[in-house]
Amino acid sequence: MDYHQNILGLVGHTPLVKLNRITQGLKATVLAKMESLNPGYSVKDRIGLAMVEAAEAEGILKPGGTIVEATSGNTGIGLALAAAVKGYRCIFVMTDKASTEKVRYLKALGADVVVTPASAKPGTPDHYVTTAQRIAHETPNSFYPDQYSHPANPGAHYRTTGPELWEQTEGKITHFVAGIGTGGTISGTGRFPKEKNPQIKIIGADPYGSIFKTYKETGKTGRGDALPGRRNRAAGRPGKRAVEVCRRGHQRHRPRVFRVVATAWPP
Repeated sequence: MDYHQNILGLVGHTPLVKLNRITQGLKATVLAKMESLNPGYSVKDRIGLAMVEAAEAEGILKPGGTIVEATSGNTGIGLALAAAVKGYRCIFVMTDKASTEKVRYLKALGADVVVTPASAKPGTPDHYVTTAQRIAHETPNSFYPDQYSHPANPGAHYRTTGPELWEQTEGKITHFVAGIGTGGTISGTGRFPKEKNPQIKIIGADPYGSIFKTYKETGKTGRGDALPGRRNRAAGRPGKRAVEVCRRGHQRHRPRVFRVVATAWPP
C-alpha cells in the first residue's frame, strides 16, 4: 500500500506550475513552486519540521517538552503541525497585528497563543520576541527555535527545496526569485542550484519599508551599519558580482546572520 505514516510526510515535494497570464509576451518559461500545497499551507512547514527534528537530534527537545516561538503565524503553524504529531506542547507569541484566522488556526492545532502589542519596540519587555524568550526561560523542558538564527531554517531548503527545483527543472533553471523574509528560504534554496551552476541568478525581493531598500540604494541598512560585500550603487559603482547579503533577525543584538548569495535585485 502507498501511504504516509502521518501528515508530516506531506511536507515538501511541492509541484511546479507554469504561469501563463501574467507572463504573456515573455519568452522565458516562468514556474511557480506551489508551497501553499504543504499541509500547513506555506513554505514554513519545511523549517518548522526541520527545527523540531534538529532539536530532537541534539537532545534539546525531549518528550513532553514545550516549543516556544515568536511568529507572525506561518512558522508557528509549521511547528504546531510537527508538535501535534510528536506530542509536544506549543506556546506562540504574536503581535496584535496578526490575523485572527492564524490565531484560531494555531489554537485549533492545540497551541497556546500569547498576543503582545505591535507597538512594542525591539528589546522592550512587551516586544513579542522578548516575551517569547522570557516564556521559554521560565518554562521547564522548553525549546526556543529562534527561526531568525536557527541553521535548520536555510538548511531545510538546502536539503529539500533547492534539490527539488533542480530535479523538477532538469537542471535548466536560470533564475530563482524569492522574498527575503528571514533569509532562510532564499539562502538555503538559492545555494543548492548556485553550487550546481554558478551562472544561475538568485533574485531577492523585499517590500518597501524593509532595511534592504535602504541597503540597495546606499549600501547601509539605515541603522548606521553597512552590510559586507555590497558595492554602493548610489555612488555609481554597480554591483555586478555576486554579493553577500546578511539578513539580521529581530534580535538585533545577536551576531548570528544568514548569508544570502544574491546576484540581482529588483528595480
